[in-house]
Amino acid sequence: MPCRGFFRIFIVMTVDYKALLSNIKQEEITIPVDENFHSRVLIIDALNLFFRNFATINMINSDGAHIGGLAGSIRSLGSLIQLTQPTGVYVIFDGVGSSTNRKNLLPEYKSNRGITRITNWDAFDDLDDENDAKVGQITRFIHYFQCLPIKVGMIDKAEADDMIAYMAKELPERFDSQVIMVSSDKDYLQLVSDRVTLYRPITKVFYGPKDVQKEFMIHPDNFIIYKTMLGDQSDKIEGIKGLGPKTLLKLFPDIMTVPMTLEDIFQHSEDNLSKHKVYAQILFRRQNLENHYKLMDLKNPILDDRQIAYIEGLLKEENNGFHKKQFLELYELDGIGHFLKDPNFWVTDIFYKLAKHK
Repeated sequence: MPCRGFFRIFIVMTVDYKALLSNIKQEEITIPVDENFHSRVLIIDALNLFFRNFATINMINSDGAHIGGLAGSIRSLGSLIQLTQPTGVYVIFDGVGSSTNRKNLLPEYKSNRGITRITNWDAFDDLDDENDAKVGQITRFIHYFQCLPIKVGMIDKAEADDMIAYMAKELPERFDSQVIMVSSDKDYLQLVSDRVTLYRPITKVFYGPKDVQKEFMIHPDNFIIYKTMLGDQSDKIEGIKGLGPKTLLKLFPDIMTVPMTLEDIFQHSEDNLSKHKVYAQILFRRQNLENHYKLMDLKNPILDDRQIAYIEGLLKEENNGFHKKQFLELYELDGIGHFLKDPNFWVTDIFYKLAKHK
């Protein structure tokens, strides 16, 4: 019932929100895209951010609506801006049918998602109730971006991973940008370079090439090989049975010091076939491994010409203005005041500064 209540409240809030937009004389700062916007860019994996907050914050507003995912995500957004001090921010969502292309390579890809609840409190009656709350709060979260100096991207049949990967490659090349990606997803580690870092909120650690090498004891260019061989249970991608991190380093010592290709892995396995049973498994599953590599390879994102054209347009479009009154109205309507206690701080020290590129 709390979730259904939220949906009723959400619909009412949406109507009121549109009325407010037509009546409020907005105070806005509109910044055309320039080189300064792309000087230090923060790119956030939106649903990764949202679901982490939704699953951990059990917050009910005065109307009885669960708003933990919404309030927590807004707080996280502001905290990330304060932490990284970017000149420009992109928030990237998975599109409708985002897993389609990867499911063509691996039908069971992410088949374990959405089949169980991610919360364990009494705010929701069942899985459907929880899913309704997710949809409602994500939609409301997107509404906030209409009044913040942040650019939002989403493409049908494309994952956020692919959009972010494309941007992480193009921005440093075109604008000499310093790019900071934000996600708990380790797949992004294959993209780190001297101009691209990954911030993982769970561990509160920034990762560059040296950090990847130190933590995983591999050459940073080999992270995609590392993932392909070990698999990813969260995405339903199987690795080689009996092969863990320590065994991988022992059987393929070059992975620690020099860049390798999947072909190098197969050749080494052929040359040493009689020395360990894992080598035979690798050769037997060669086609599977090739598919898994392609599926996880973010340096070659799975995007068609239409999707690339959308991203190009997003990079060129004007920065969204900061609409102070609109933000504060949403803040009051959603009842997030006792979670984000000082609205003036968020307006003045976070979003206004971002809009002014200070």
